[in-house]
Parts: sequence; structure tokens; C-alpha cells
Amino acid sequence: MTETAGGRDTEAVSKFVESFAAQLVEAGMQRMPARVFAALLSSDEGVLTSAELGERLQISPAAVSGAVRYLTMTHMIAREREPGSRRERYRVHGDQWYEALTNREAVIKRWEAALREGVASLGPDTPAGRRMAETLAFFEFVDEEIAAMMERWRTRREQTFGTD
Repeated sequence: MTETAGGRDTEAVSKFVESFAAQLVEAGMQRMPARVFAALLSSDEGVLTSAELGERLQISPAAVSGAVRYLTMTHMIAREREPGSRRERYRVHGDQWYEALTNREAVIKRWEAALREGVASLGPDTPAGRRMAETLAFFEFVDEEIAAMMERWRTRREQTFGTD
């Protein structure tokens, strides 16, 4: 058993990272961003540099760069500068799932606008127009439910983990 500074078995941590990353890939995330996200999530600080990520995951700087670009675009991690240095480090937030889901709300709003246009273009009384209207109603429902669910989560998170 190889131990980390925190007394953890590095092989067990590595196995978890790969296992969780595989679950994220199965859910639709790209493989390298999934591995980088799992590595950040499993680090005590929730912060790693590009070099640290490359070393932990045995991947190239280019692979790290592409993965963190994807993860920052999807709001799952944040890029920040090391104090007093030009090196960047990457941070996973405690509320990364909230941020990622909130980002999806904007996508749902754009889909709703496009579907409204589709209903108007096709005509609400045509078979295709009715399908569009039902799809629009579904996304409006999902949007309302996400907003209510996120409010319940904020309350539960505060009760369970306190405020930051």
C-alpha cells in the first residue's frame, strides 16, 4: 500500500478516480474531463495544478489542457492563479453540481424559445405542431421543477453542511 500525505492508500484513491470517471463517461461526459474532474473531486483541497493533474492521472499537458477547458466551459471547475505565481490551478467547487445544472437551465430556455418558434411555424393544430407543443410543455415543466428543486437543495445543503 502506498500512502498519500493524508494517510490514504494512493492505489485505492486511483481506483476510485477511474471508477467514478467511468460512471461519468457512461453518463455522457468525455473520458479525459471525467478523469480530471474525479481527480479534483477526490483531492482534499479540491485544487490541483496542471502538473499535479498530469502526474496523478499519468496524462500529457495537452490532455489536461483540453479536459480543463471543457470542465470550465461547463462550469464544473474554476481556473485560478496561484497566489504570487503565474501558474494556474483548477478548483472544483462544493456546489459544482448546482453550477452545472444551473448552466443547463440556460440551454433549456433556448430550447423552449426554439420550440415556440417551431409551434408557430408548423401550426399548433398540425401533428408536428402538436408534437412540438408537447415537447415545449415538457421543457417548461422541467425548467419549473429544476428551479424548485435547486431551492430545496440550497436549504438542505445549508442545513446539512452549514454556510460557507
